[in-house]
Amino acid sequence: MTKGSCQCGRIKFELSAPLESASVCHCLQCRKQSGHVFAGANVAKAAVKLEGEAHLSWYQASEKVRRGFCKHCGSWLFWEPIHRDWTSVALGSIDGPSGVRLERHIFVSEKGDYYEIADGLPQNER
Repeated sequence: MTKGSCQCGRIKFELSAPLESASVCHCLQCRKQSGHVFAGANVAKAAVKLEGEAHLSWYQASEKVRRGFCKHCGSWLFWEPIHRDWTSVALGSIDGPSGVRLERHIFVSEKGDYYEIADGLPQNER
């Protein structure tokens, strides 16, 4: 079982299913919220068990997605399409090994000019 938490430890989560489709998002919204890029992997919403949910705050980033973070330490934990049955978990929030490997980069058309992507993974413009 994969476990994770925010930086201050008020929010903890367990995943009862494996993470899939690990990617790095270079879109402007992810860069603004994280300070660089967002690395996440997907899991069914039903597979996420939260502890400390009262400390989780959601930012409605658009009419289609929201971003979950700890309202105390600011750790960004989830990126979630509202009308889908899955959520994307921030790989940096995993406690211990994640068990996944990055598969691709997305929204590279919006990436910052201060870095290059040189890992050889597929790059999607959107």
